[in-house]
This record gives sequence, C-alpha cells and structure tokens, in this order.
Amino acid sequence: MRELREARRLSVRTLAAQAGFSPSFISQVENEQASPSIASLERIAIALGVTLGEFFQATEARTSLVVKESKRPRLESAWSKAKIEALGVEHSKIEPLLITLGPGGSSGKKPQTHSREEFALVLSGKVTLVLDGEEQVLQPGDAATIPVQRSRRWYNHTAESTEILVISVRFP
Repeated sequence: MRELREARRLSVRTLAAQAGFSPSFISQVENEQASPSIASLERIAIALGVTLGEFFQATEARTSLVVKESKRPRLESAWSKAKIEALGVEHSKIEPLLITLGPGGSSGKKPQTHSREEFALVLSGKVTLVLDGEEQVLQPGDAATIPVQRSRRWYNHTAESTEILVISVRFP
C-alpha cells in the first residue's frame, strides 16, 4: 500500500482523507499493525485509483499467465475473518478473486458499492449476500451478478468457512 501511495505522491494524511479514515489508521495498515476489513481495503484501493485486484498486482510482480495455488498473492483480514487471494495475472482485463470468509466473517459493517460489475459464484459453504437491502442466502453453485454502484455486503453466519469466486472486468 505504501508503494502505491508514494508512487501517486500522496501523503498519509491525503490518502486518509480521500479514503475516509484517520491518518493513524492508514499508517497502522501500512505498518501491518492493523487488519482492515474487506470494505476498508476496497475504500483504500479506490482512493489510490486501483481496484482490489490491481492492489495485488502492485505488490506482486508476476509474469506468468498461470497462477499456481502456492504462489497466489494473499491478503488476510482479521477484522473480516477473511482471506482474499488474487487468481488473475497482471495486465489482464479480468480480475478474479477468491474470497474465503471464516465463521462469523463479513465484507464489512455496512454495504458498499463497487465501481465495476461483479460476478460471484459460491464454491463452498453458505453465505448471505445483502444486495440493495435484500438478503439472499447463497449455497454452493449459486451465483450472483452485482451491477455497478449497487450496494452489497457479504456475511457468513455459519460455523464453516465459505469460499466465493468473485470476478470483475476492467474496462479501458
């Protein structure tokens, strides 16, 4: 995150103001002293002018078109009880992410909007998707299309982890 911020010549205070956080929180995240929620990571990425997928690409130099499971860039969020893994390659228009929500995990306290259309497929477990205030319980094999700027929140109220494949497409 620090590399992206410095490359854009943003101070901690400026990034914090643009993302809607305190400068101390941004500093703690940069120094791995705080574990932001998925929603908070998305807000920081947007303030940096990148998507969550691009956030991974900025931190991992990848040249192969194949992403081995053992080499996936990962971010963990203790707050969200989640792990996010980048499945795509650099400079691709397709941004696939694997999100694993642990028991009691969620994408954030409140629903968030996204600047891209997303497709989500539940691979394992059960998860609740709140889309524009309407709750849907999704099970393995269930899929959802989430239009641009529609509020959405994921949460797992079960005792098992849930895996969700989320794909967005970057437009030029």
